[in-house]
Amino acid sequence: MDHPLPEISWHCARLHELSPLELQRIHIARQQVFAVEQNCVFQDADEVDEHSAHLAAWRADGVLLAYARLVDPGVKYAEPSLGRVLTTAAARGTGVGRALVRRAVDHLTAAFPEQGLRISAQLRLERFYAEAGFVSIGEPYLEDDMPHIEMLRRG
Repeated sequence: MDHPLPEISWHCARLHELSPLELQRIHIARQQVFAVEQNCVFQDADEVDEHSAHLAAWRADGVLLAYARLVDPGVKYAEPSLGRVLTTAAARGTGVGRALVRRAVDHLTAAFPEQGLRISAQLRLERFYAEAGFVSIGEPYLEDDMPHIEMLRRG
């Protein structure tokens, strides 16, 4: 860790429970990280958002630090899954990304016990997700022109 973990307020909500401002800040962060920083053009906001919980780490001044989409089972995969996992530039190097994944795993495991969790992880983050108990399955593949690997965390 390069920087100490800032004061964080965690909030997990369904799409209809998010305020318009929270939703706007989440969409801005998703576009900044995936479209701008990673130069990955795809339809970010989609119908999966409606079937997901949205876990966000907020700084006291309302700045979004980290975010993950917690997808219900049967939407993308048979198992519940993680998606759109990001840490904003303001929080990189603080450990908030690891805290985000721990909280996401805890939330999904509590909501859907014994089902396991799945993620389509960017290949460069395979070790990061392995630290959280995910195991690579299958071979790497391209998703939106970026190498990915499917990973599973057993229930």
